[in-house]
Amino acid sequence: MLKSNSRWVGLSFRLGAILLALLFTAIVILVSNANPIAVFSNIINGAFGSVDNIANVFVAWVPLLVVTSGLLVTFAAGLWNIGIEGQITLGAIFTTFVLRSLQNSSVSPTIILILGILAGIVGGALWASLAGALKIYGGVSEIFGGLGLNFVATAITLWLIFGPWKRPGIGSMSGTQPFPDTLFMPVIGELRLSIWTIIIGVAGIILVYVLLNGTYFGLRLKAVGKNMRSAFLLGIPTNRYMMLSFLICGAFAGIAGALQVEAVYHRLTPSISSGYGFLGLLVAMLVNYQAIWVAPVALFFAILNIGSIQLPIVLQLDSSLGGVLQEALVLIVIMMEGVRRRLVKKE
Repeated sequence: MLKSNSRWVGLSFRLGAILLALLFTAIVILVSNANPIAVFSNIINGAFGSVDNIANVFVAWVPLLVVTSGLLVTFAAGLWNIGIEGQITLGAIFTTFVLRSLQNSSVSPTIILILGILAGIVGGALWASLAGALKIYGGVSEIFGGLGLNFVATAITLWLIFGPWKRPGIGSMSGTQPFPDTLFMPVIGELRLSIWTIIIGVAGIILVYVLLNGTYFGLRLKAVGKNMRSAFLLGIPTNRYMMLSFLICGAFAGIAGALQVEAVYHRLTPSISSGYGFLGLLVAMLVNYQAIWVAPVALFFAILNIGSIQLPIVLQLDSSLGGVLQEALVLIVIMMEGVRRRLVKKE
């Protein structure tokens, strides 16, 4: 019976997981001596209460969408690219270098912004290639190698901010000197949101969807992820495909870092990645690595991120409650998926 209605059973289990995650979060809120209904209503109001808030949701959505798009490629190859945070950071560093080098030149601002994004792609892909080389040629788990590279990327960022790129006369945790207004990515009216970032984000997930589901490359990449030894025996150059998956994911991470510099912060900051790499891992797991669901789920996560910001102001609660809901949702969905598969096997 379960096999014949597997689609509906899967949907039921996922809806049940969402309800359980909401229930778990409500219990956490009650333990904090707060009203769950007030908390959830404030999150919704914080995300949709004004045009500025809605714009901020999309500002958070774009880099999360871009990062998750890249992660789907490494997941397809059976790789956990935990080093994604460092790749975002290196993308931001390379973009900052180009913008700092050309900000006083006669080059068109549009060209500088494009060069900055290209530099971000190079930076992210370069950092990802290090994780790939450690995995493929050094036998180092991409998880441990990626974590180590994340720390190195953070150290490089701090060195640049407090060293060669520090503000005149001071080194500040707020980051490097802001770029001129001419090097800000164009925004919609008075909002922080740029239509170009949305175009880049949507184009990125469409590209990954087509790559993984409509190309021979995607088919081979999935074969490597499913069974590397079998793929190798069938003539697929597994090492090459693993490295390519790292490079593609790193390029997407670099784009996210570039957008953080050009469209959000307009400078290099110590926490330039904003945790989007790790959040992207959660989104990818929640959608079961299916590209078609990434955009709406990433938007839901962005809503929680932005909506929870006002919790400390209105209810004197920590904004991390939004993170509790996100992580509980992922954990419970994975658990429910495991239960569903065990029930299906028994049929």
